[in-house]
Amino acid sequence: MPIRFGTDGWRDIIAQNFTYANVARVASAHAAYLLSQGGTEVVVGHDTRFQGEGFAGVAASTLAAAGLKVHLAREFVPTPVVSFSVRALGAAGGVMLTASHNPPAYNGYKLKGPYGGSATPEIVAQVEARLVGGAQMAGGVAKPGQVHPAEIVSLDARSAYFTAIDGLLDLGTLRKYRGRVFHDAMGGAGAGWIGDYLKHAGLPVEFQALRGEPTPMFYGVNPEPIPQNLELTMQAMQGETGQTFAIVTDGDADRVGVVTAGGQFFNSHQIFAVLLKHLHDKGLRGRVVKTVSGSGIIDRLCEVLGLDLVETPVGFKYITDAFLEGEAQPDLAVLMGGEESGGLASRGHIPERDGIFNGLLLLEAVALSGRSLPELFAEIEELTGFRHFYGRNDLQLTPGQSREALGVQVSGLSELAGHRVLSVNSRDGVKLLLSNDAFAMFRFSGTEPVVRVYVEAQSAAEQQEVLAAATGIVSS
Repeated sequence: MPIRFGTDGWRDIIAQNFTYANVARVASAHAAYLLSQGGTEVVVGHDTRFQGEGFAGVAASTLAAAGLKVHLAREFVPTPVVSFSVRALGAAGGVMLTASHNPPAYNGYKLKGPYGGSATPEIVAQVEARLVGGAQMAGGVAKPGQVHPAEIVSLDARSAYFTAIDGLLDLGTLRKYRGRVFHDAMGGAGAGWIGDYLKHAGLPVEFQALRGEPTPMFYGVNPEPIPQNLELTMQAMQGETGQTFAIVTDGDADRVGVVTAGGQFFNSHQIFAVLLKHLHDKGLRGRVVKTVSGSGIIDRLCEVLGLDLVETPVGFKYITDAFLEGEAQPDLAVLMGGEESGGLASRGHIPERDGIFNGLLLLEAVALSGRSLPELFAEIEELTGFRHFYGRNDLQLTPGQSREALGVQVSGLSELAGHRVLSVNSRDGVKLLLSNDAFAMFRFSGTEPVVRVYVEAQSAAEQQEVLAAATGIVSS
């Protein structure tokens, strides 16, 4: 079967196409690209998926055999820590063996750029071109142990990563926190990292781990922090009160989710808004970047706070591009960027999603304000005059349905569920801006016959009505 690259690398089913031989082929093409850029060092890590250590060993051996010095993580590690290490070590790039939030049967080869973030489309294309064109390194199919041990050095980035976070958080403020903190690692690579940081920083916070033992089966769910995968977490939070909340990280710990006291899911848009307001309250400034599927409350909050807002297509690579642009031109510096799936990045840290750091930043926001996350978000709704009710459906397209025809049909609507269509945004899919601060967005997958329907409205009833109407258009 051919190896097909996606947004930031390659994902496939373990043993079916994700094999030692194919990982070595991709690593060989990756090595050829890094060497063409004058690279000498590379970072390799893996998450808790089946044979992660073995796949990482093959990648490391192949990269080292090509002449690169390889910093290989000594155990499973979060993706943002690999990205942090690339930047801290001045490496030419990195690779994380992970399939992120995909089902347990998958693994992946996720590329990282020298700036410490997701590979740009240009980097991905160049590695893929070398793979397809056969411009790989000689003897590219390596196995663990084929290279000299001196060419691969052990990487333990925990201390350096924690020290970097110390410089971004106010530890004095964190010591004021009054509540418990839970961390649901979902069996993934974030296991132990938040609890260990609290100990590292000497914070007297009562901590409890949920699904904290690493497992390739992720406790029987897909390791994505969305409500249908968080029943156990919601049950654990049922009896909690006050400021207590649970931080949830996905399989490779680059995305963050939250369950608040009483067992309520706190979605990614709410997290984005609370963190943005918190960073502003700390005196930080800069542009804000959000993907087109994000909540309108971010737009309204930027207006109130006097912050410039940039909207991009769906995909964190576009947010990374904005961060890199801001690093090159200080007047375009980004304060915060985020996407609907829970990937968030902020100024001063790496231009990368980081579920560990964002969870701790939420803790700082609560400690500084003395209020719970739902209370902080309610204040933002009052400040902006905007009510947030958001929903999403992923729908299979039938063989007879034309994406083009559906797009034309949706773009031609003048009303939906009693809401007038005020304008049409075609930046990514079709987004209908509706009356009463509502929207309905239809986005078509580029890799599978799926259309994603996103809806926001000013009340729960309106949101359900608009989502039902939008879903009905696709279904019919």
